[in-house]
Amino acid sequence: QVQLQESGPGLVKPSQTLSLICTVSGGSITTSSHAWAWIRQPPGKGLEWIGLIGYDGRTYYSPSLKSRTSISRDNAKNTVYLQMNSLKPEDTAVYYCNAQLVLRDVWGQGTQVTVSS
Repeated sequence: QVQLQESGPGLVKPSQTLSLICTVSGGSITTSSHAWAWIRQPPGKGLEWIGLIGYDGRTYYSPSLKSRTSISRDNAKNTVYLQMNSLKPEDTAVYYCNAQLVLRDVWGQGTQVTVSS
């Protein structure tokens, strides 16, 4: 069964770069038709889709975040990465890794990221 674990710094200063890791277990990130997304939820707001990387390595991003976001992967480590630069206080949110499998979605527990000086 696929399980996801997010990790990264809890506190980042404005203008710095955020790097998050999603460690995948119980399934391969290169499995056909699977995709691996990053989604966030700011305090008091709804979920916001950031982007995803497909099983074939193709990436797709939210237009509003595309200019400062990069999603990548390491097949050998079965790991997906999120990098977001030029962070702002409004990027404060719980960041989730999400596996879009053929018949269901799987979510990580999420990791809190606070952008503050």
